[in-house]
Amino acid sequence: MGEMVSFASNGGTSEGYLAIPSGGAANPAVIVIQEWWGLVPHIRSVADRFAEAGFVALAPDFYHGESTGEPDEARRLLMGLQMDEAAKDIAGAAEYLAGRPEVAGKVGCVGFCAGGSLALWSATLSERIVATAGFYPMLPWEKMRPEWADYAGKSAIIHCSEEDGTSAAPGVQTARAAIEAAGGTCTLYDYPGSRHAFFNDDRPEAFDQRASASAWARTLELFRAKLG
Repeated sequence: MGEMVSFASNGGTSEGYLAIPSGGAANPAVIVIQEWWGLVPHIRSVADRFAEAGFVALAPDFYHGESTGEPDEARRLLMGLQMDEAAKDIAGAAEYLAGRPEVAGKVGCVGFCAGGSLALWSATLSERIVATAGFYPMLPWEKMRPEWADYAGKSAIIHCSEEDGTSAAPGVQTARAAIEAAGGTCTLYDYPGSRHAFFNDDRPEAFDQRASASAWARTLELFRAKLG
């Protein structure tokens, strides 16, 4: 369904996977942020699912062509990710989407694991991003230094796995309190019995059909309410 595209970022260009709904109508847009594995087939499939649900979806390639299925290599790639460059990629992706003729409405952002933290951060990086969904966010917030005050009037949801204790993590609790103090909304959802990466259907050791379906429905509900 989708294709690789280039967009302006950080004084140059970055690439990402773009999926557009069929039918020719203009639709709201969603940025899809990868797990630490990179822009792997699973993330492309998530972008395709958003397109099937009526959103123009762009998954930026933060590792610039590299990806892996090995945890040690994924850790190396993630640790090498420069947060200032990632921030510019996110802002650039939002501007690119806003300029597409297929896009009407606002921009949302969803991410998984490390990408979940980046997704929550995204609303502080671009005024165009007004709703975010973070799946089991796992990344040191001190590397980002989010300006949570920029969440005024915006909304976030955080999908939490029981195994990794997402909902009780200090960074998640700080983010929730700061978003609400800024005048935004932030809702945490717990999924009993779920493991980290419960949404990733390419990882059978972690995938949870019930939790995944519930989190997907809640994410679509948020984006349909806030982006149209």
